[in-house]
Amino acid sequence: MNATVAIIGRPNVGKSTLFNRLVGKRLALVDDTPGVTRDRRPGDARLGDLRFTIVDTAGLEDADKATLAGRMRKQTEEAIQDADVVLFVIDARAGVTPLDAHFAEVARKIARPVILLANKAEGRAGEPGIYEAYSLGLGEPVPISAEHGEGLSDLYDALREEFEKLEAAEGPSEEAETDIVIDPDADGEEDDEPAGTVDRPLRVAIAGRPNAGKSTLINKLLGEERLLTGPEAGITRDSISVDWVWRERHVKLFDTAGMRRKARVQEKLEKLSVADALRAIKFAEVVVVTLDANIPFEKQDLQIIDLVQREGRALVIAFNKWDTIEDRTEVWTEIKYQAERYLNQVRGVAMVPISATTGQGLDKLMEAVFDAYKMWNARVSTARLNKWLEGVVAHHPPPAVAGRRIKLRYLTQAKTRPPHFIVFCSRPEQLPEAYLRYLVNGVRETFKLPGTPIRLSFRKGENPYANKAKKKR
Repeated sequence: MNATVAIIGRPNVGKSTLFNRLVGKRLALVDDTPGVTRDRRPGDARLGDLRFTIVDTAGLEDADKATLAGRMRKQTEEAIQDADVVLFVIDARAGVTPLDAHFAEVARKIARPVILLANKAEGRAGEPGIYEAYSLGLGEPVPISAEHGEGLSDLYDALREEFEKLEAAEGPSEEAETDIVIDPDADGEEDDEPAGTVDRPLRVAIAGRPNAGKSTLINKLLGEERLLTGPEAGITRDSISVDWVWRERHVKLFDTAGMRRKARVQEKLEKLSVADALRAIKFAEVVVVTLDANIPFEKQDLQIIDLVQREGRALVIAFNKWDTIEDRTEVWTEIKYQAERYLNQVRGVAMVPISATTGQGLDKLMEAVFDAYKMWNARVSTARLNKWLEGVVAHHPPPAVAGRRIKLRYLTQAKTRPPHFIVFCSRPEQLPEAYLRYLVNGVRETFKLPGTPIRLSFRKGENPYANKAKKKR
């Protein structure tokens, strides 16, 4: 069985550190500041021979439902409802606090198995807190150190006991007839498989400035309040991945933190959040840059778009809050004019007006996402490329440099994702930048690759008489 385990506890007791320890990666942001984690984050955990889904949650706080802390607590409560086992974490060095006691009372009423963990129990400083933990009424505490990896064998025993109880309650499973685990990436041909399948979901990152409606957009796509949202800017900190199915095609959506201008990012925590967002963009296949339709093409918007282009990701631009626009025809005409002015590097990129609040335009957005992915994987035959190159050279030959004409001899596509073309020519180092852009735009328009990042490299053709000249010497 694939059990789900939720980690809960008050802020700053080491939940995210334990999460990272169990998944074996630094996925969740960790900082000394309380309340770093806000959304619930799932991960594939491994402890000995146990495989399960671990869910990191926001710190439990006693706050009004309308406040940010209250909305964070609601996310944690939903994670508890979806879990099979709950890990209640306290700080052994701080001992049992009134907030621990308050939420332990809540945990005792949970209709789920609860394992009490006394974290930060390394050394003698945590011993008093371990003994105090018995007073919470959650059974014998398991002393661990998530940071140093101590006590994980005891956690393994506790989890294994609960998993066996769950399996016994569910009865024998047909899937349990074999111990063979098939790894879809084992053959190393993941890149050749089409995205959108169960084993190969399309990775889509939602990026943009703070308060552009990224989390709201994902919630609307999912049809549930999966991610924390609100009027406050900068709510999202971690890059959260969510699995979703659209028209029988599997998608992994990545919600990212809003990226402000670099000069404004001063706090360490925000720097970590932005770095996490950049990492999500780097490993995505398609990036949806979300802009506010009321103030599109701000300087930071253009920098994010340029970043996506430089990373070579397929790009779609979503103009959110379209429901607040009154004269839509006039605004859309202005948006297209500004796009031609500012987005030369991704000319023809797909632009979709949407409303994350009402759901307007979301199907068109996903159609644009899959179209962008298809173009990102496009391959053009060498014969077609060279036929086009002959016409280009005849119509607009490269300029002469120092009285000598640069010769373009051959054009071929080296790889996809994004499309990368190589031109063999004489004296490539002297080819002007303007002519390079001319070739890139020509490839984009001729072979129907609008908005796709295109890489164009130049190589110097070898002189067939070079070796003969050396022998004569």
